[in-house]
Amino acid sequence: MTSPMSFLRAELAETPTNAQRLFLLYYNGILVDLVVLNLFAEFSENVEVKSFSISLLAALLLQLLLKLTIAVEHKVAAFFKKYSGGFARVLRYFCAWLVLFGSKFVILEAIILVFDEDLRFHGMWHGVITLIVVVVVMLLLEEAVVRLYRRLSFRDRTAGNTE
Repeated sequence: MTSPMSFLRAELAETPTNAQRLFLLYYNGILVDLVVLNLFAEFSENVEVKSFSISLLAALLLQLLLKLTIAVEHKVAAFFKKYSGGFARVLRYFCAWLVLFGSKFVILEAIILVFDEDLRFHGMWHGVITLIVVVVVMLLLEEAVVRLYRRLSFRDRTAGNTE
């Protein structure tokens, strides 16, 4: 006899494809960005969002721009990895930092261009510091969720699937 909750058993789950994993990675990122943005809008006077729809569109834009920034940073790092020596290493780290920090100005300008008055970051440097804080929280939370997901996989394998 099967229990009414038998559909929740782990052994009945399908193994995800790479496309499904990629979808979940972006889905997770967008949802995390959406939650973080709305929490900052609710509890901080430095973030203003006109509506939930605007915050959803902003989360999509932020996810796209953050992934693009990370891709550019990796390309820059790969360029300098070809060279040996301390100066090349210093240049690699400096240029990576420059891309990551400078991208926040580009992201802020993109937000202003796309959303105008519907989404605003206030505070030091015309809201750049607030944007950096929001983005860092988004990235930390995204990483925490991914690590939890991976840990659940590791835990399941070490337990031997004895349910």
